[in-house]
Amino acid sequence: MSQTVIPEFFVYGEPARTLDVGFLHVETVQARASVHRGRVLAHKHPQMAQITFWTSGQGIYRIEDKTWSFSAPTVSFMPSGVVHGFDIEPGTDAIVVSVADAALAAIAEHSALPLDQPVFVTGRGEKALWQRFDETIRLIQAEYAEAPAGMEKVLPPLVAVALSGIARLDAQSHSVTVPAAVALGGRLRRLIDRHFRDDWPVERYVEELGTTRHLLDKAAHQVLGSGVRQAIGERRLVEAKRLLLFTIRTVEDIAYKTGFNDPAYFSRFFRQAEGVAPAAWRKERLALGGRQ
Repeated sequence: MSQTVIPEFFVYGEPARTLDVGFLHVETVQARASVHRGRVLAHKHPQMAQITFWTSGQGIYRIEDKTWSFSAPTVSFMPSGVVHGFDIEPGTDAIVVSVADAALAAIAEHSALPLDQPVFVTGRGEKALWQRFDETIRLIQAEYAEAPAGMEKVLPPLVAVALSGIARLDAQSHSVTVPAAVALGGRLRRLIDRHFRDDWPVERYVEELGTTRHLLDKAAHQVLGSGVRQAIGERRLVEAKRLLLFTIRTVEDIAYKTGFNDPAYFSRFFRQAEGVAPAAWRKERLALGGRQ
């Protein structure tokens, strides 16, 4: 893509911001028509992945240095940090499901789709699979729009089903090669997800990924928005918040579940990051109904 500076957005046209641990957002492409007017310039989303399901029309889609013409039905999965954009013709629309990396980490173990590489699938393929995928995405859209009781528990499994549906679609799938730093950052994220509880030193991640400390830190900053050590700490913090918010585990138990051998040190770590102790954070969040 030819832009010199690639902007980072929350959703297109809005500045990037810190996302809640369970953040999930659903809207249509046409909902932002007044912002993009049919042309979404090259951009990326820090700490947020997107499923985009084109339900009508046609256009041109760009991922990193690749470009394709597409027509509905078409679906893409875009991990955080991957540059993408598109031009669409009038009457073209899509449903966009945005999920924070923090929420995606818990979904990943239930998804048949690898979540560290972009995917772009277009074509008719097997009609029944496209129909099933369409129904899943529209169910996610309806659940989000209506916001019934328990929505925050229902949506993550539905997203896992949608991601697995992308993996199963019997259509023409376009492979996407991302820059080396983006690929390394994705592999790092996946390794951190598996081992953040194990208290690995940074050098262990360097060794496991077959790279250098300099290249790994560079990739971490580009894809994860921080250095390796900070990314590990942030992943532990995300898991602690998830357990505080969605389980009844004690603070001591959560400390051990997130890789801290000393609950007192865990509490200091949490307070330094959030400004309050874990128990107080949980009480405040539950009083707000889980909202940020």
